[in-house]
Amino acid sequence: MRILIALTYYRPHTSGLTIYAERIARALVRRGHKVTVLTSHYRKDLPYEEIVDGVRIIRVPVLTRISKGVIMPAFGAVASKLVAENDWVQLHLPQFDAAGIALRGRMLRKPTIVTYHCDLHMPPGFLAWIANQGVLLMNDLTARFTHKIVTYTQDYAENSPYLSSYLHKIRIISPPVMLPNVSISLAESFSGEHNPDQRSPVIGMAARLATEKGVEILLGALPAILEKYPDTRVLFAGPHKNIVGEEAYERRLSSRIADLEQNGIWKFVGELDPIEMAAFYRVINVLVLPSLNSTEAFGLVQIEAMMNGVPCVASNLPGVREPVKRHAMGRIAEIGEIDSLANAIIDVIHNRKTMVPDLQKILQEYDPDRIAACYEDLFTEITEDIESK
Repeated sequence: MRILIALTYYRPHTSGLTIYAERIARALVRRGHKVTVLTSHYRKDLPYEEIVDGVRIIRVPVLTRISKGVIMPAFGAVASKLVAENDWVQLHLPQFDAAGIALRGRMLRKPTIVTYHCDLHMPPGFLAWIANQGVLLMNDLTARFTHKIVTYTQDYAENSPYLSSYLHKIRIISPPVMLPNVSISLAESFSGEHNPDQRSPVIGMAARLATEKGVEILLGALPAILEKYPDTRVLFAGPHKNIVGEEAYERRLSSRIADLEQNGIWKFVGELDPIEMAAFYRVINVLVLPSLNSTEAFGLVQIEAMMNGVPCVASNLPGVREPVKRHAMGRIAEIGEIDSLANAIIDVIHNRKTMVPDLQKILQEYDPDRIAACYEDLFTEITEDIESK
């Protein structure tokens, strides 16, 4: 079948949403489908159209930005053409332009599914507030027009102000997660580069340096952790400079982090490719997600860590707490509470040897091919329903 996938940002932009979209697109291609991704031309050095791993990517020119959102005057015309050309439509939300695509899908009787990744929390400011209201309105219209809404967990669906209004359309499908195998020598090389003095334990965080990620909570927890484990090191994997909309947050934390870097306690390892990420998980002893709000709905990195035998400490947020609860691989810390996070990390470090994952179960649950098959089944179900009317 011909499948159109639409989202505001696509790879090489790094976020849980873009990684999910890339994995599901590739899995659908491997299953014999023709996949087109419609997204924004958010970076000038990217081509407007290309094929990557069998996925056709079309990037629409961006006129201007409002906070993290983009304005694309040509988007509607391109979307109309592509919806007409394809058999199935998958939309990734949050996305301002999704309502128009969902409406086109409904009018053209094309099975349309929304994959909802997280609630939206915009940074302070009047323009951001205006953008937020616009996205919320468009998301609501999208839900009305679409046939089904996919999200990761029932926990998140029932607690999301958005999803809880459309529970009759919800279908729970686990996210696709995969990592390449990495050799012992490559893991040792990664460790030698980023932890050359073999400090231990190593706390890992894999995220953008963004307000909702709760980096300051980890910073606040470090004194108590260092008191118990003086040789602790933090390795932060992910973009940390010039994040759109996060410049003020970066400035606010920069001096505290600089002091830790100077003392060898904190190290930014940068954006890592999949092989490097696999090596990263081999080096750390615990992965931390001190997320602060519902812009985090699951945390794919938790499953990646668990696939490598690494336990996690996650905030007690709907959805985010689910991997630890499902797989008994870590502890849950109260949202925004420094002492709770410190105690949870210390507990995991102390009891890490007792936390052994059921690796086969985890690999099967999040296998991208299995997830793609779940989407196929749902699209087929919608198609049959449309044809019966």
